[in-house]
Amino acid sequence: MAMKKFIIAVMAIVLLYLTANMAYYEFGVYISFGNEQPPTTFTKTDGKTIMIDRGEGFEPFEIRGVNMGSGEPGEWSTDYAIDYDTYYRWFGLMQEMGANTLRVYSVQEDTFYNAFYAYNTDRTAEGKEPLWLLHGVWVNDYTQFSHLDMYTDEFLETLIRDSKTMVDVIHGQRNLNLGRLASSGSGSYRKDISPWVIGYILGVEWEPETVIYTDQIRADEPCYKGKYMYAADDATPFESALARVGDETIAYETNRYHVQRLTAFSNWPTTDPFKYSTAVTAFWNKLAAVNVEHICATEEFIAGTFASYHVYPYYPDYFESATKESELTPQQLHEMNSFSGFLKLDWRLKQWDVPAVTDYSQAEDYTDRQGRFNTYLAYLTTLNRYHTLPVVITEFGVSTGRGIAQIDENTGRNQGHMSEKEQGKAIIECYEDIKDAGCAGCCVFSWQDEWFKRTWNTMHAVDLRRTPYWSDYQTNEQYFGLVSFDPGADQSVCYVDGDMAEWEEADVVCRNGETSLSMKYDERFVYFLVEKPGFDLTKDTVFIPIDTTPKSGSNYCENYKLQFDCDADFLLVLNGKENSRLLVQERYEALRSTYALPVYGFNTYVKSNVPDVDSPLFRPIDMILKVDSRFYVSAKDQDNAAAMCFETGKLKYGNANPESADFDSLADFCAGNGYVEIKLPWQLLNFSDPSRMSIHDDYYVQYGIDYISINALEVGISEGAGGSRIPSGTVALTGWGNHVTYHERLKNSYYILKEYWATH
Repeated sequence: MAMKKFIIAVMAIVLLYLTANMAYYEFGVYISFGNEQPPTTFTKTDGKTIMIDRGEGFEPFEIRGVNMGSGEPGEWSTDYAIDYDTYYRWFGLMQEMGANTLRVYSVQEDTFYNAFYAYNTDRTAEGKEPLWLLHGVWVNDYTQFSHLDMYTDEFLETLIRDSKTMVDVIHGQRNLNLGRLASSGSGSYRKDISPWVIGYILGVEWEPETVIYTDQIRADEPCYKGKYMYAADDATPFESALARVGDETIAYETNRYHVQRLTAFSNWPTTDPFKYSTAVTAFWNKLAAVNVEHICATEEFIAGTFASYHVYPYYPDYFESATKESELTPQQLHEMNSFSGFLKLDWRLKQWDVPAVTDYSQAEDYTDRQGRFNTYLAYLTTLNRYHTLPVVITEFGVSTGRGIAQIDENTGRNQGHMSEKEQGKAIIECYEDIKDAGCAGCCVFSWQDEWFKRTWNTMHAVDLRRTPYWSDYQTNEQYFGLVSFDPGADQSVCYVDGDMAEWEEADVVCRNGETSLSMKYDERFVYFLVEKPGFDLTKDTVFIPIDTTPKSGSNYCENYKLQFDCDADFLLVLNGKENSRLLVQERYEALRSTYALPVYGFNTYVKSNVPDVDSPLFRPIDMILKVDSRFYVSAKDQDNAAAMCFETGKLKYGNANPESADFDSLADFCAGNGYVEIKLPWQLLNFSDPSRMSIHDDYYVQYGIDYISINALEVGISEGAGGSRIPSGTVALTGWGNHVTYHERLKNSYYILKEYWATH
């Protein structure tokens, strides 16, 4: 009997322990024993300056940061596949570059925190500056793009709960199972990294529809009044909800851990605090505002807050649009805005009680230190002039992807189609603009390239379920990193550099007289080698027909009066260093399949507009940049204006070998003595997922883009002389499935920024 009681007692104790352990580490339950210990902080704000106490008192601190995602090739970001050793090594590389701060967007796997703790512990033991951390809390896309307003439990209560969980994680007092926290990692978090966390950035880039919807249906919500944060009397319901999120997060950390740190809210120009002219508002649909000046701190909050903005030089460029608007005559402006909703919008703006951007911008703001007209600098200066808080530009950068999505009209810092050297230069110029505007710091976007990303003007052309498994050089969003993941376990199968060392006789696909064509491929490119004794790129023209789909194609090219022995879908024309390009058969033009109306002014699926299956016309390959081009063409041309496009099929000459002093990461082809090497990104050939050799189906049978799989393609070679059909050869295609190969490489931009930060 005594043994039975003993066993029951032991089981009760174990059960009690397990229950208490789960309550503490998995649900954040804790017991306060009335300890009124005042909170401490090692970061705070002083006016518009961020201060840090490293142990010898507070001193000004400039955030020189870098954003890091959780993706690597072959994995989605939510797989959290980066290992301990990689994290530890990356932290060192970041500080060697000159960064003092790392920013993450959400709770990571416990591996990240273990590595961060070990790295900073080692740094501290060596008497070196640690790597500081800005930690974010994510809001998933469904929450913002669904029927939810911010006051619904699924939105507001989840964000508050996730913020508290993040606090426990950085203090090493949490367990998480995958899925317990929205958009987060999982694990047992036992490393206290809080001594190196300078602050939090709560939330994400707010969707304007979510902000407007919340403000409209929650108009009667009272302004939130908390112990540490409160909403000003003129705050919107959305801003008031943010005040509650901040207050409850601060209260939780204060009560449980007796510390406070900087707390900010994510924002971007789409929901900046300003209103613009009616024309600019209509063009950009700028109808929402989130003003963190309305989220106030009480004296109980000793750390303070700052204004966090993601601002890029190319989008949305309100100031460039305003400049173009000022150049229009009243008649032109009337013609441009002669739509039924213009007067209603104008009235709404006059009633909208938010600051007018013109009240805070000045003409001298537009001239940068190089003497250029610079709308990015002007916008940053206006933001900083308006705010009483420190302003930190927590995202900025440019992409080295071959594709392009937006253009900086004045300084050429574009969203894509920038070489690695141009990326480094652009990051430095943006950094100088941020400093000259008076901001308190910044974070470069981003540390590493991420293959899984998508971009608005290419997402129609690829299988979005398969993006991590190949490197889509046309999708600029994948290439913002300072670290590149190049195909191949140790090196790529080919480098387009005018050196034939990688090519073998087995790579030859076809011959035409003395001319031969070879081909190979990897996770990013299809490579070609054209060989002919005495070949001179400056004098000779070469044509390479490429047949991918069995559904369409032509054996005749009307443009160049060429005949093929295959039904070609593409024609690669090598015609000198400045005039070489890839053309697509009219039926297989992906841009037309999706954007015919804004680009060409007609519906391509109307029977009379459908190209013939064997149309002999081959067209340039364009990429859409702006669907609405009202500010980019004269008013008299509005009725005939096409969307703004970029010829992405045009090839760039140069050396694409990273080991070369002349390395140009955007180079598409390079010639040597009697030969020329070419690389084409898969998407340019209408591959939607080369890992499974999936390509576009016939648009006019599917009424849009669908996919088919192929196991071979045909390619030919000719100099166009003689009038005979161009012979071709068949190349077998085998995908790699989910098993990608890659190796890591620091981009030129990394070293450029490192050199700059070392001396500034």
